[in-house]
Amino acid sequence: MKLLMPLVLSAALLGGCASMYASASPAKTADGVLVGPNQMTLYTFDRDVAGSGKSVCNGPCATNWPPFMAGASDKASGDYSIITRDDGGKQWAFKGKPLYYWAKDSKPGDKTGDGFNNVWRVVKP
Repeated sequence: MKLLMPLVLSAALLGGCASMYASASPAKTADGVLVGPNQMTLYTFDRDVAGSGKSVCNGPCATNWPPFMAGASDKASGDYSIITRDDGGKQWAFKGKPLYYWAKDSKPGDKTGDGFNNVWRVVKP
């Protein structure tokens, strides 16, 4: 029994760590706004309808505003959901609004897309 106890404890700890990693948020907060894993600012588009499961930014729009894409094994959690884009790709959404980068932000901390055409907004958690 004494030999079995450390093994059981180790398995429980590793399982707990794995579940913490699996539920990790796809975005983090930096300087009061959401940023992707690359530390670049994330934006929402006013013309996207929250909770619709769709993005209206496709084609040339998505060239300028690249979607924050979700991986095949990513799972929705908390305020984060995953929508299916017109091209079949999966995109992260926050509180039902699809998330995007701005192609003209050149370094972490840039927020040059905020207020662009009065329809693009940084995401404040």
